[in-house]
Amino acid sequence: MAAPAGIVSFVEAGGHRLEVERIDLGAASRASLVLLHEGLGSVAMWRDFPGKLAHATGCSAIVYSRYGYGRSDPITQPHTVRYMHDEALIVLPELLQRLDIDDPILVGHSDGASIALIHAGARLHEGDPRHARVRAVVAMAPHVMVEDISVRSIEKARHAFLTTDLPQRLARYHVNVESVFRGWNDIWLHADFRAWNIEEYLPTIACPVLAIQGEDDEYGTMEQVRRIAQKVPDAEILALEDCRHSPHRDQTQAVIEAITRFIDRVVAFR
Repeated sequence: MAAPAGIVSFVEAGGHRLEVERIDLGAASRASLVLLHEGLGSVAMWRDFPGKLAHATGCSAIVYSRYGYGRSDPITQPHTVRYMHDEALIVLPELLQRLDIDDPILVGHSDGASIALIHAGARLHEGDPRHARVRAVVAMAPHVMVEDISVRSIEKARHAFLTTDLPQRLARYHVNVESVFRGWNDIWLHADFRAWNIEEYLPTIACPVLAIQGEDDEYGTMEQVRRIAQKVPDAEILALEDCRHSPHRDQTQAVIEAITRFIDRVVAFR
């Protein structure tokens, strides 16, 4: 069966117009999936994965491009060290409120996985009931701290951006490729970012977490998910062979099956 088609619109959140795709499975669906993209991602860069995941899990899905990405408003200021915190604590709560989603299943990739973990832990960590109560988190290739392997690969990405057709390939997914790449690359390579760490949020995550890590991930090691397993009260870890930094592309079927089993365990039909 073909994956359900999405409807793309724009929603104001965090003071900016954000590109949002909705995949609505109707009244029979369970909780809503909210997909959070990687550091160079966007709505379009997920390709058909959100639709396939929605169909497999029976959950409607929301996919959005963060400020500066995809067809969302272009970024005008460089990222700060707290850019993922700002997304998790300011923008995402407002977006969920505007979309009338109060108990999402957050599905994040890379930076998006880190944002999901911060948001899920914020309700107790920050002591702020305005943060949505999260039903579950799926964190694919998450970052909870900065590793040397991450920095080396991001340096290689900068070289590729300057010397290959990477800008042209990214232009299929973003209105302003230069600002997207520089915003992500510059802050990750900034000296102040080496101290970035979100492990303080992990013990206050009150929902189940599935952390998925490719064993060949060029941007992070298994230590990232080990720390999640050690500190999140209810955490499952899935290590995938022959898988790099994008599990949903490298091992699509295995990822969809794992997420479906996870959601079947933790989320009942309404």
